[in-house]
Amino acid sequence: MSIDKNPVIELQHATKDYGNGKGVFDLSFTVSKGEAFGYLGPNGAGKTTTIRQLMGFIRPEKGTCRMMGKDCFVQAQEIQEKTGYLAGELAFPEDMTGLAFLKFMADLKGMKDQRRMKDLMERFELDPRGKMKKMSKGMKQKVGIVNAFMHQPKIVILDEPTSGLDPLMQNVFVELILEEKKKGTTILMSSHIFEEIEKTCDRTAIIRSGQIAAVEDMKSLAGKRKKIYRVTLENKEALKQLQAEPEIQTWHHKDSKEELPPNQADLTISGRLPDILKKFADYKVQDLEIRTQSLEELFLQYYETDLPSRS
Repeated sequence: MSIDKNPVIELQHATKDYGNGKGVFDLSFTVSKGEAFGYLGPNGAGKTTTIRQLMGFIRPEKGTCRMMGKDCFVQAQEIQEKTGYLAGELAFPEDMTGLAFLKFMADLKGMKDQRRMKDLMERFELDPRGKMKKMSKGMKQKVGIVNAFMHQPKIVILDEPTSGLDPLMQNVFVELILEEKKKGTTILMSSHIFEEIEKTCDRTAIIRSGQIAAVEDMKSLAGKRKKIYRVTLENKEALKQLQAEPEIQTWHHKDSKEELPPNQADLTISGRLPDILKKFADYKVQDLEIRTQSLEELFLQYYETDLPSRS
């Protein structure tokens, strides 16, 4: 479906400074109607603080946060009536059963028809009759997801939505997000699971140290993924000569613990494939493996580059 360019979610220079570099600083981005927008960053980067501002739980010290044209703090109640929310840290009444909690929330949301709630419980294989205090992390997460979507909200804000879910349920969640997009629901999803963002989101913002490092279109981002060539040469001297070629860069995955033999390296090369293969032939490459850079590796580049200083 085409995406409406009128922003449903809009942050302009939003800042919340907790001191010692903690908080969010000068955040600006928009999310359009019917768009699924990813929000990626390491723990402590500011994802939850951003979401808490959007939900009206805290007020920005500078700048503005608006949803559906309304001020997120001043008009929080009006916004929350049309918004589904899943917190990163779930806090449920422990002595209630999951079912009692969901029925209580359905009443609070003015839901006369509970068919959607029951459908979601079936999809996520949730039996909510047990007490919340005895539920596993995954069970509580399912209760949170059902609660966020059951009143068919116009906007859904999700903070690490699949935390605690097994891979099968993660796939069920991805299917749900894709269905909601088709219906025109606007979704903002904080996550550290790159595959989840890749499958569901149209664009994503990358946040680190409380600042936006980039906002990227997922389709154009896919085109930026480099090819990684793992080459094996006769000896390390031949490999060094190949690595010294001006169009060749040695690829280091920052977090990789893999130790390669001295005559083997991962390379990225600028140029056309026929030229690359000819170069390898000139150096008598004995073995060659080719793979595409993962989305996670691509995002790590944004975490490694310098951010503008805050003055």
